[in-house]
Amino acid sequence: MIRILLAEDMHMIRAALVALLQRERDIEVVAEVSSGNDIVPTALEHRPDVAVIDIMLPGVDGITAAAELHEELPHCRTLLLTGVGRPGDLRRALAAHASGFILKDAPPQQLAEAVRRVADGLRVIDPQLAVAALEIEHSPLSEREINVLRLAAEGLDAPQIADRLNLSIGTVRNYLTAIVSKLGARNRLDAVRIATGAGWL
Repeated sequence: MIRILLAEDMHMIRAALVALLQRERDIEVVAEVSSGNDIVPTALEHRPDVAVIDIMLPGVDGITAAAELHEELPHCRTLLLTGVGRPGDLRRALAAHASGFILKDAPPQQLAEAVRRVADGLRVIDPQLAVAALEIEHSPLSEREINVLRLAAEGLDAPQIADRLNLSIGTVRNYLTAIVSKLGARNRLDAVRIATGAGWL
């Protein structure tokens, strides 16, 4: 029997996923959580074989939780679910030692099969996401530009970023202008969106 921990914050979706998985003779959902903060403590209590985790969770996000789970409970494999297939998320998931990464709108039987394959020690990745991840180029931004954009993504303005990075306000503005130009973005927010989607932040 494959013991499952399910992490999904939307109650109706979580209930549907539990019902779907419980129909399988060789799968048992032993724990459910709605927050990323609860994944590791619950896994340590119930010792599941596979944690099925939505990447968009309140508290600790699913990818970070997968990395923490790998550290605390290495035998527990992780299968990440996403509603939006972004190549950057796939790269982050693999870096977090996730065993699988599939879209939520995959056919129901595909989820059960993915759980079985992950439990067997195999890696399961949505083929379209894998191709998209391979097609995306490396970041055109320098390390300093990425640091500036990361702070901008947190909502800091140019003076705050300058203070945090010990730069002049003019230098920060120059970096932001260069970032927008390099990414072909419309503005700073669009640059954040592009870089996040590509997994550069």
